[in-house]
Amino acid sequence: MPSVPPGPVPRHRVWPAAAAGAVAVGSAVVLGELLAGIFSPALSPMTAVGGAVIDAVPPGMKDWAVALFGTADKLALLAGMALVIAALAAMAGIVEDRRRFAGIAIVGLFGLVGLAAVLTRAQASFNAMALPVITAVIAGALLRFLIRRLQEWTGSERTSDTEAVPARRRFLQALAGGAAFTVIGGALASLWRGAAAAASEARSRVALPVPASAAPPIPSGAETGLDGMQPLVTPNPDFYRIDTALTVPALDPDTWVLKVTGMVDREVELSFADLVAKPLIERHVTIACVSNEVGGDLIGNARWLGWPVRELLALAGPQPGADMVLSRSTDGWTAGTPLEVLTDNRDALLAVGMNGEPLPLEHGFPVRLVVPGLYGYVSATKWVTELKVTRFADDAGYWTPRGWSERGPIKTSSRIDVPRDGRGVKAGTVMFGGVAWAQHSGIGKVELRVNRGAWQQAELGEGISVDTWYQWKVGLELAAGQYEVQVRATDLTGRAQDEQRRPPAPDGATGFHTIRVDVQP
Repeated sequence: MPSVPPGPVPRHRVWPAAAAGAVAVGSAVVLGELLAGIFSPALSPMTAVGGAVIDAVPPGMKDWAVALFGTADKLALLAGMALVIAALAAMAGIVEDRRRFAGIAIVGLFGLVGLAAVLTRAQASFNAMALPVITAVIAGALLRFLIRRLQEWTGSERTSDTEAVPARRRFLQALAGGAAFTVIGGALASLWRGAAAAASEARSRVALPVPASAAPPIPSGAETGLDGMQPLVTPNPDFYRIDTALTVPALDPDTWVLKVTGMVDREVELSFADLVAKPLIERHVTIACVSNEVGGDLIGNARWLGWPVRELLALAGPQPGADMVLSRSTDGWTAGTPLEVLTDNRDALLAVGMNGEPLPLEHGFPVRLVVPGLYGYVSATKWVTELKVTRFADDAGYWTPRGWSERGPIKTSSRIDVPRDGRGVKAGTVMFGGVAWAQHSGIGKVELRVNRGAWQQAELGEGISVDTWYQWKVGLELAAGQYEVQVRATDLTGRAQDEQRRPPAPDGATGFHTIRVDVQP
């Protein structure tokens, strides 16, 4: 190899060095993800780092991300991680070109960060811990190889034109090969990772039993029939998804086990076969995310099939003094639910079905919790594997130490869906419609007001149950002009929703949903 004369690195070599760093690290990361598909399906270096990032960012930043990206927040996080990794990898290439092993030190830091992230995850194993180390070693070796090829090329330019052309070709071929592997391997990893295909196949084999107690029929007057309204029952593909799992856990129902532990007379283990053999009930229940802004769409209504949690807890026998159940997901996420909510007469379910089919993978297959009346962060544990009967004084769910309230009852709220905010409409009778909810309390009435005037009562659809949202509609006579329209709901106890505008943290947003309508002649 021609020796490289001392002196500053030529400027024209900076971009090739940056590309070498990006390709070296990108190839190694993709290889690590592919290896994880074989040796650590539940946890890869990328998902471990992503999960650690989700845990570490302040609640306010999480709220901002959910408000900005909605259910695409995880895709945005992955894209952001890829950009950060690419930038640091490019810097490693530039630094390695200027000082040998300096860039490799940056790559080594990548490995340490990945290892530390793996150690924070509930799915941590020896294989999972080895992968970020292996990835860093491969990245360092690839980086050194590409930088050596680059230096051969630029060094030969100073000594011999005849040597420069093949040296340049060797560098570009190596760089192109690494880039091609990154792209193709990344596509394969996205298909392979997490054993999602196997979980989908296992889900396709699940035959849901006929419920011992079917969901009551939807009343004929439950839907208002107004054009533009959201469906009364949310289709599974449209149901919101908010959780901390960067990749969807892939569980095999044949090996899934739920354990009831803690302050109980008898610890209980329940297999999936045991669960579906129980007398299951089917109910419509609306669930909502505490991050839902006023007028937001992080809420959905579905027909759930499951076994009442109170019956499982009765088998275990909660001991005196217990006041909370800490439910745990397979990925380590936890929710603290008041014990009385899981043992009263509401239809809190260990759900196995959603709208007539097994739970979708992203909504908790094979089993999740559905608890009417509570925000999801204290109740709706997906991929659930443990119920620990305990006390609020001794344990806390994932979000409580991060500034959210302990118990999280859903607040009475309402939303205008028709017409959309800022939409132009024709003067005359303008039809307004939307939904209102007060889970486990029920809605008594919905009212609208225009430009802060008198409240006018809307026609309220017949509720499926007190645990679901209600549709409503009303026609208002409006002349040409611009109007502010607000909605409020009152529950069946006579309590109207709170007018004061508050953000979601720490216990749910409040305020009247307000839209502006441009009425045209």
